[in-house]
Amino acid sequence: MSGYKAPVQEFMFILDELVGYDEHSKRPGYQDVGKDMLEAILPEAAKFFEQVVAPTNLVADGQKTHIEGRAVVTAPILDGINQQMVDAGWSGLGGSPEYDGSGFPGVVDVVVQEMLQSANMGLSLLPMLTRGVIHALHLYGTKAQKDTYLPNLISGVWSGTMNLTEPQAGSDLSAVQCKAVQRDDHYLISGQKIYITWGDHQQVDNIIHLVLARLPDAPEGNQGISLFLVPKFLVNTDGTLGQRNDVYPVGVEHKLGIHCSPTCTMAYGDDEGAVGYLVGPVNQGLMCMFSMMNNARLSVGHQGVAIGERAYQQAVSYAADRVQGKVQGVKGRASIIHHGDVKRMLLQMRSLTEAGRAMSVFTIAAEDRSHHSIDEQSSVIDKNLVEILTPLVKGWCTEVSMEVTSLGVQVHGGMGFVEETGAAQHMRDARILPIYEGTNGIQALDFIGRKCLRDGGEGIRYLLENMRHTAATSFSESVKINKLIEGLQQTIIECETALEVVLSDAARAQYSAYNFMMLYGNSVSYWLMVRLAVASQAHIEEGSTDRFYGQKIATTEFFAAQILPRNAGFLGAIKADSQSINDFEVEDFYRQ
Repeated sequence: MSGYKAPVQEFMFILDELVGYDEHSKRPGYQDVGKDMLEAILPEAAKFFEQVVAPTNLVADGQKTHIEGRAVVTAPILDGINQQMVDAGWSGLGGSPEYDGSGFPGVVDVVVQEMLQSANMGLSLLPMLTRGVIHALHLYGTKAQKDTYLPNLISGVWSGTMNLTEPQAGSDLSAVQCKAVQRDDHYLISGQKIYITWGDHQQVDNIIHLVLARLPDAPEGNQGISLFLVPKFLVNTDGTLGQRNDVYPVGVEHKLGIHCSPTCTMAYGDDEGAVGYLVGPVNQGLMCMFSMMNNARLSVGHQGVAIGERAYQQAVSYAADRVQGKVQGVKGRASIIHHGDVKRMLLQMRSLTEAGRAMSVFTIAAEDRSHHSIDEQSSVIDKNLVEILTPLVKGWCTEVSMEVTSLGVQVHGGMGFVEETGAAQHMRDARILPIYEGTNGIQALDFIGRKCLRDGGEGIRYLLENMRHTAATSFSESVKINKLIEGLQQTIIECETALEVVLSDAARAQYSAYNFMMLYGNSVSYWLMVRLAVASQAHIEEGSTDRFYGQKIATTEFFAAQILPRNAGFLGAIKADSQSINDFEVEDFYRQ
C-alpha cells in the first residue's frame, strides 16, 4: 500500500487561478490571512496529514468500532490523533476569530479538509459534522449558546453531530416522532435517532448533538419540527462540564466502509429525559437543519474528490511497481504503468478527480464571497451560484468517486480485490458518499426542480453565460487550447438543449433528473478545467518549464476526449420518451 502525498501545488494553482486568492483574502474579515500565510500553512498541513494521519487509514479500517456497555470504543490507532489536530490548529482553521478560530476563508479550510479526507476518510467525518453544527449555531444560536459552545467546537476540543433520521423517517423528515417537552428553561428530549455519525466516542471531551424533535402541540408534517441542542455532558455556567446527560448509544452499525467512523443508534431520554435547548424558532427546525445539511453536502462532495485522489495515488504507485508483459520502447519486462489501457485508467482517475476539485473549490469560493461581500448585489449573485452548484458538487463528485475508486481496484488487478492492498477500502469507503446527506437522487431532483424549473432556468442561464464568456475570451495561438474551447462551446450547446427540453416538459423531470445532473456536472467541471488549462498555457508562454502546466492541459484534453462524449448519451436520455417508465407498474418489478 502506498502512502499519501498532498497535492499542494495543485491546491495553490487552483486558489490562484480560479479563486484569485490575492484579492479573495482582501475581502472584509479576511485581511489577516493573506497569501503569505497560505503559502506557509499548506506545506505544514501536508506534512501533518501525510505523516501523522495517513498511516492510520488501513489499520483503523481493520480495527473498526464497537460498543461496550453504554459507550462506543473506536479504533485504538486513532487515540490522540484528534488532540494532535487540535494542538496543531487544523480543526479551527476556518473558525471565526470571534470564537478563537483562525479566520481563514472556506477555500483554505476545504483544501486542508481534503488532506484529512484523503489521509483517513472515516476520521474526517468527525470534524466535518462538527463544522455543520458550528454553521447552524452561527446562524440560529442565541448569544449565550454561541459563547458557550462555539469556542470548543471550533477548536475541536468538542465535536458535534446531526440527528435527523429515525427508523420510520429516512429522507422523509415529516415523519419524525422524537419528542420534546418543555421544563423551565430547557426541554426534555425522548426518542431514538439512527445513522448518527460519530454519535459517541472518547476522542473529545464533549459531544454536542443537534436533534430534530416535535413539541406536544406541534402541527403534523414538516412545519411541526423544532431543533434542539443536546450535549453529552451538561455545561455549567462557568464553562466546565457537569453531569452526564440522558443520551446514550445503543448500537453501532456494521457498514460496508468507513469502518473507523462509529455510526450510532442514539437513545434520548430512556431514563429521566435528555436535557436539550431550543435552537432557532419553534417549529422551524428543518430550516435550521438544512443550513447544516447544505454545508455538509459540500463537504461530502469534496470527500468524493479526496478519496479519488488517494485511490489515484495508490494506483499510480502500484502500476509503477507491478512488472508484467512487454511494451515497445521499454527494455525487458515493463511495469504496467507503460501499458496503454492502464494509462487510460489512470488518466481517467486523475482527470475526474481534478475536475471535481475545481468545481468544489470554485463553489466554496462563491460561498466565501456571499458572506464576505463588498456589496449586497454581489452577495445575492454568489449565494444563488452556490445554491445551483451545491447539488452538482455533492451529486456529481460523489458519483465519479465510485468510478475512480473502482478503477483503482482494476489497476491493481486481482490484488485490488485483496483487502491487504488497501485499494478495496477506498472503493468501499466511497460507496456511502452518494447516499448520505441526501441521496444523489434527491440532489438530482433538487438541481432540476428547485434550481431549474422553479425560476424557469434563470439561474442556470446565468451559469451558462459565464461559461460562454470563457469560450469567447480564451482563444489563443495554441492549437490545443483552441480545441479545448471548441469542446466547451459544444458542451454549452448540449446544456442549453437539455435545459430547453426540461423547461418544455416539466413532467419528465423526475425521470430526467439524474441525467440532467450528470450532464451539467460534466460540463461545469470541464469549463473550470478549461480555465485552468488556459492559465497553464499562459505560464508556458511566459517561459515556465514546470511539467505541472503541461500535465494540466493534458488532463483537460483527456477529459474532453474521453468524458465529454458521455454528454451525448445523457442528452439523448433526457430527450427520449420516458413512457416505458410510466408503463411499468409496481407489480411488474416482481418476477413471475
